[in-house]
Amino acid sequence: MKTKHLALGIGGAVGAAVAWKLLSRADTVNWEKVAEKVIHSEHSHFVEIDGATVHFQEFGDAANPTLLLIHGFTASAYVWKTVAPVLADEGFHVVAVDLIGFGYSDKPSWFDYKITSQARMISRFMDRLGIGRAVIVGSSYGGAVALTLALDYAERVEKLVLVDAVINDEATNHPIMRLAKIRGLGEVITPFLIDSKAFMKMRMKDTLAPANHHLITKDRIESVIRPLHAKDGHNAVLKSGRNWDANRIETDAHLVNQPTLIIWGEEDGVIPIRCGESLYNSILNSRFVVLKNCGHVPQEEKPELFTALVGGFCHDRKGRIEAGESNEMRLEG
Repeated sequence: MKTKHLALGIGGAVGAAVAWKLLSRADTVNWEKVAEKVIHSEHSHFVEIDGATVHFQEFGDAANPTLLLIHGFTASAYVWKTVAPVLADEGFHVVAVDLIGFGYSDKPSWFDYKITSQARMISRFMDRLGIGRAVIVGSSYGGAVALTLALDYAERVEKLVLVDAVINDEATNHPIMRLAKIRGLGEVITPFLIDSKAFMKMRMKDTLAPANHHLITKDRIESVIRPLHAKDGHNAVLKSGRNWDANRIETDAHLVNQPTLIIWGEEDGVIPIRCGESLYNSILNSRFVVLKNCGHVPQEEKPELFTALVGGFCHDRKGRIEAGESNEMRLEG
């Protein structure tokens, strides 16, 4: 009887905690309340795209060639905080956009959160800013969006830079992603995981190479959690995971004709390096660079080398890069 009462008590406490968490959440993150904490917020702008407000940060002269930067899953323009201003100083017009459902863009319940829909939004975003063609730089999940843009809206893409890019649905086999797909359970666990600093720190340790764990700071953790710390953010992450549709990319990558630079961290534990090799073997006009002592986010882990590679690739008319003498990378193609 005591055991039964204990179990009932624990179950009741857990239920109460879940109910409190779900009912006490803010509906959305108020930009005005957090703007002063957002890095480069003085470069932030908002535009309306098909009924949704999209946040982006803009650096450099709009008359210069445009680099459009697309972040990964659960991330935001924050991941480009170091490299975006540097690339602007090198003569580019740099636009770092928050995908719908992430960062400080709207997170509407009506959006389907498919990769194909995010690519369509990017095309219309370019229309809204008067950008005809651009070099599209996509990181992780954003790489899948960039590749989809190249496949479905090829005229918008001058060149591609793919950074540890998602090319299939393998990432959804992660145990947490599989649990989140279960109706009801996903709605319960997602808010606790997304808002947990301990969980986020653990994720970052898996994402960054061990040599770069010093980058896991309180500011970095809070900057990743902050834009998703509300009901609409939790729902957007959940729906994006459930509607992940990337297998088409691996199948159709051979149809990409634009000059393509593929950058990969040698110690990426999120998207295996064989995915980069697959892209390199599929895309005819591609270069493949592997960075040593680097994990899933080279733009944060190796920013100086990253900007040198991207800048050189973009400045060269045919998209060539010089390997140079470096112990930090190896170049193929």
